Amino acid sequence: MQNVNTRFHKTVVFSIVGIMMIPILATFVYSLSSRWGATILPDGFTLDWYVSLLTDPRFLQAFGRSLFICIVALALSVVLILPAIFVVFYYFPKLDKVMNIMILLPFAVPPVVSSVGLLQLYADSEIALIGTPWILIGTYFTIALPFMYRAIANSFQAINLQDLMDAAHLLGASTTKAFLLIILPNLKKGLMASLFLSFSFLLGEFVFANILVGTRYETLQIYLYNMRQTSGHFTSALVMTYFLFIFLLTWMASRFSRGVK
Repeated sequence: MQNVNTRFHKTVVFSIVGIMMIPILATFVYSLSSRWGATILPDGFTLDWYVSLLTDPRFLQAFGRSLFICIVALALSVVLILPAIFVVFYYFPKLDKVMNIMILLPFAVPPVVSSVGLLQLYADSEIALIGTPWILIGTYFTIALPFMYRAIANSFQAINLQDLMDAAHLLGASTTKAFLLIILPNLKKGLMASLFLSFSFLLGEFVFANILVGTRYETLQIYLYNMRQTSGHFTSALVMTYFLFIFLLTWMASRFSRGVK
């Protein structure tokens, strides 16, 4: 009876996964087809669409801009959030409940509302931020905050922070030295998992990028949006390239997450 239930559960899971994979496979085949009209199968296959995409300077520039914004925003997150979490868990552990509420605030306000508020706030500012990557870096920092805090906080909870710090102090290490040489290496896997997850999420962000910078600083998602009226084969190749990159990042984050456990 147990084997029957197991086979039934596997059948249901594989069926759901198979149904979900149909659009992805269809998009992949379409991106490889030279021409696909009213027939069931394409007339031929080619890699020209991927070659055109990967040799398009506009795509490479948009991809580079997205990488730059995401990497800087995540680096800023690590520099600011990691010490803050350490202070909370080491000196003020009761504040963790307050922080869990505060980190949800970026999701409490819809991105469209936040974007309009930022436009009104910085439109008349002496410092030109609208239309520049710097305003995206700031907004992406707030988006990454919940992912970074929760993943790193789980890593702090998995180690015995107080005992490790007390042992380091007994051996003559300062708090800063103990954090850098003892605590930080124990957080490595959790930190890397949070970075990969946050990066994959930020790379796909569209609303803030479209409203705050638009084509003035064309990112990957803006490029995808602007190219939607071109050849469907080219767009499919773009979507599959983006999907494979995000899949790789998600897989790496999953590997690091399992390492944390």
